[in-house]
Amino acid sequence: QVQLVESGGGLVQAGGSLRLSCAASKSIVSINVMGWYRQAPWKQRELVAIINSDGSTKYGDTVKGRFTISRVNGENTAYLQMNSLKPEDTAVYYCKALQITRAYWGQGTQVTVTV
Repeated sequence: QVQLVESGGGLVQAGGSLRLSCAASKSIVSINVMGWYRQAPWKQRELVAIINSDGSTKYGDTVKGRFTISRVNGENTAYLQMNSLKPEDTAVYYCKALQITRAYWGQGTQVTVTV
């Protein structure tokens, strides 16, 4: 079992930045994929970014060039640096860890971007 705790969400004006953190309860060295997803009201959960154990990354089309995902295995933490935030980025952001075939989710952190 892996528990994930997100932090770093909050209220920010459009154009601003936030950094989200996802702290795991145990080593993430064996975690194949760490990822961030988001869900806005009345919308389906969507991919924001993932990072594999080899450091390769993938981003959702709407965040490319603005968001950066990283992982620090020694800290058992994944990060999401969000720049040039837009009101449409407003959502609950969830961290996900994929270990072979088992998936773990955090409880989510709210990000609200105002005009």
